Amino acid sequence: MIRTVCINFSLKKSKTLTNGTAPIYLRLTVSGERVEFTTRRYIKPERWNGNTQKMNGTNDEARVFNNYLKTLEQKVFEEHRLMIDGKVPLTAANLRDRLLGTPDVKRAKMLVPIFKEHNRRIKSLVGKEYASGTLERYETSLKHTVAFMEWQYQKSDIDITDIDHEFITSYDYYLRSECKCSNNTAVKYIKNFKKIIRICIANGWLDKDPFINYKAKVKEVVRQYLTRDEIQVMADKAFVSERVNQVRDIFLFSCFTGLAYADVKKLKRSELNVGLDKQQWIFTSRQKTDSPSRIPLLPIALKILSKYEDNAECLHKDRLLPVLSNQKMNSYLKEIADLCGIKKELTYHIARHTFATSVTLANGVSIESVSKMLGHKNIRTTQHYAKILDARVSEDMEILRSKLAIV
Repeated sequence: MIRTVCINFSLKKSKTLTNGTAPIYLRLTVSGERVEFTTRRYIKPERWNGNTQKMNGTNDEARVFNNYLKTLEQKVFEEHRLMIDGKVPLTAANLRDRLLGTPDVKRAKMLVPIFKEHNRRIKSLVGKEYASGTLERYETSLKHTVAFMEWQYQKSDIDITDIDHEFITSYDYYLRSECKCSNNTAVKYIKNFKKIIRICIANGWLDKDPFINYKAKVKEVVRQYLTRDEIQVMADKAFVSERVNQVRDIFLFSCFTGLAYADVKKLKRSELNVGLDKQQWIFTSRQKTDSPSRIPLLPIALKILSKYEDNAECLHKDRLLPVLSNQKMNSYLKEIADLCGIKKELTYHIARHTFATSVTLANGVSIESVSKMLGHKNIRTTQHYAKILDARVSEDMEILRSKLAIV
């Protein structure tokens, strides 16, 4: 909602000087807030017309005096327009300070320009310190933030000093209700927004943290993965389409290496090396976290790589596998799931979960080794996979039963 400004010129008889003249004051009113200041013009009280807010008369003195007040009025409206166009918080005090050119007036710090500058810096570091997906998430977060302000406050920007606990909780509610975001998605968008607030606090633009009394937790998600039987069905299945066979092969490669889509897509031939055990290893770094990932290759993974060793696309791009776009890969995977009778909603990332569960942890590989191969920076991330392996728990307890058995 655009705030309007009301202007009123009045004679201050209480400030009459010894020469009999009194000052004319300008009063500004914005949303009930009023401020007054002198126009630096003086007039004999009997010559002032309170109804018309002008000096009586048509002589040169009256014309010059009234033209001055008219010019000042126009300046008020012009400054009012500039504040609206510049998304500057419109208050009577701010408008007065801008008109008077108060040298120590603090310019408002608006949220959107700060958010955009943050995203600009992220963009300049994509491929160096950040992945393109990181930039995409922050751009989406900015869009959600602007949409929320339009929804809640009917404006597209806000002074950062106006961001309080109510703003945060309303934004959280907006993401969950209007945007239909799940708990974890909403928490991630709020987390992205919190980073912008931390920037404001670090620069001294905010005196207090509006997140102090806000708490939201990410709910643990049960990750889908393929069982050993489902992997076998997929590996044995012969598809009519060569492209579908290709997608199946690349997906299985990730099932037996734990590499995410982005890491398989960028996998160069130079990253295939001989390890300490004289076997073939993948030496790479995760695009998401830039953390190193060292993976000894199992026979099925080596077999898949050899299948595409002479692939024209791989030779041209210096890649180990001819990976399609993520959208196309997932589209084909849904078709593969149907053909193989797999009822789970198959996406490429399930391959990474499958490696962590059915391929490694379920077969006795230590969680420390799995964590290192997955390129996790914190072993707690890997422990999420271990929690869902009821079969592994059953097997461990069976061994314990046999050891504790009384003869």
